[in-house]
Amino acid sequence: MPEEVLFETERRMNRTDVASYLRTVAEKLESGGDITLSAGDQSVTLDPPTQPTFEVKAERETPSGGGSGELSIEFELEWDEDDSGGETDAGLEIE
Repeated sequence: MPEEVLFETERRMNRTDVASYLRTVAEKLESGGDITLSAGDQSVTLDPPTQPTFEVKAERETPSGGGSGELSIEFELEWDEDDSGGETDAGLEIE
């Protein structure tokens, strides 16, 4: 399935600011409200369903030429455009 990027931004931020952004997303999810992402002239508003699929991934990317790699933690909410829910799995813990 082809992918269409609706919004994308990337910048270095301190941990406190990242936590603030994640907290805002969490509050929107808890309240059932839309989530609007905006940066510069880009903006998109999404309405996650009650039970989206939640993916958490930790990765290490190692350069082919050697040297130090890059570590990442990715959080992703995913749902079909016509989906109103999904399966639940209580197995994830973040400590």
